[in-house]
Amino acid sequence: MTTESSPALQYQSGFGNEFASETRAGALPVGRNSPQSAPFGLYAELLSGTAFTAPRSHNRRTWMYRMRPSAMHSKAVEVKVPFWKTGAFVDAATPANRMRWNPWAGPKGDADFIDGMFTIAGNGDAHAQLGVAAHVYHADRSMTDRYLLNSDGEMLIVPQHGNLLIHTELGRLLVAPGEFAVMPRGMKWRVEIPDGVACGYVCENYGAAFRLPELGPIGSNGLANARDFLTPVAAFEPPASRPCRVVNKYLGYFWESRQDHSPLDVVAWHGNLVPYKYDMANFMAIGTVSFDHPDPSINTVLTSGTDTPGIANCDFVIFPPRWLVADDTFRPPWFHRNIMSELMGLVRGVYDAKAEGFVPGGVSLHNSMLPHGPDATTFEKASSAALAPHRLDNTLAFMFESRLVFRPTAQALQAAHMQPDYDSVWSGFNAASQT
Repeated sequence: MTTESSPALQYQSGFGNEFASETRAGALPVGRNSPQSAPFGLYAELLSGTAFTAPRSHNRRTWMYRMRPSAMHSKAVEVKVPFWKTGAFVDAATPANRMRWNPWAGPKGDADFIDGMFTIAGNGDAHAQLGVAAHVYHADRSMTDRYLLNSDGEMLIVPQHGNLLIHTELGRLLVAPGEFAVMPRGMKWRVEIPDGVACGYVCENYGAAFRLPELGPIGSNGLANARDFLTPVAAFEPPASRPCRVVNKYLGYFWESRQDHSPLDVVAWHGNLVPYKYDMANFMAIGTVSFDHPDPSINTVLTSGTDTPGIANCDFVIFPPRWLVADDTFRPPWFHRNIMSELMGLVRGVYDAKAEGFVPGGVSLHNSMLPHGPDATTFEKASSAALAPHRLDNTLAFMFESRLVFRPTAQALQAAHMQPDYDSVWSGFNAASQT
């Protein structure tokens, strides 16, 4: 089979579904995953994202029917990716300080999605399959004959500026600011930059795969609905011979193998280990209609769990446009210290807990048990504001929240875009009157 398949972008909806897709009728075997002879001379290949014996509700795997076995490549050799770091994040002491960074200007010269990655902080260990890393990316060159295979973890990508056209083994995703995409561990893909430049955020998840959170007392509806998640339909790259490179991130090192054909040659597939995207405008935000604050966990879009119920390896939490209506309540986030550690980014607009300094493309880090909350200007304004219903518009912030402390990399602590005076935002509070 040699016909090229590049259909218009199409998607299937759902989260955790058993999907099926083929570029040519009859390419998917019927009744067998690996028949003695697959249709059209294709090769059957299984990609497993969980242990074979994982509970059915958590098991993730996809069968692919491709033009050549993916094992058909050269011996891998180590290559350098200068700013992409991996746990166990011990190259610098972790300060007991709140930290904030301005947007990263990106590398000097052109960079694709791989070389444009810059690691801010992380925790855990890729070898132990526990923890996460938080990165920013700044890319101004498309990956054409270069592909990424991340064996260390899945990647949650949050564009802040510029679209990403992500070509994967299972099809293509166009991801815009205001959306996010998740690429499974072990899948091959490349990133095209349609607008010439793109920047944003990445959570590299070494632990359990992201899933929808349980809703508990909220009931059967609310937060992110499964049907709003989109996964691609099958689309493969031309089968003609051409030199291609696959960069495999493996225990923090990068290994490049070469082959004479595109690794995206899957003609048909079925399974539930899939890339997907989600438009955060579809998130059903929930808040109080009386007084006080619900916990910010009501803003969880996806969660990566641990062996302990209720304790997250990582929660992906968003703060979208929404109404504030609470009576007799300090409406911005209150002062707090948490066991969980919070790394935040801002896609657009203004975050309601900070008057200035936290800008789109920036990053803030408030680690476990470090006190934080609104700055003095925000506190004074919110403490005296008329409590009429108020809508927060043109804003989209998010948080990677983890039970483990985020340990900043040496390169992030030494970066020119780190704000040296962030602690000063909590100066200027008046002492309470004595009674």
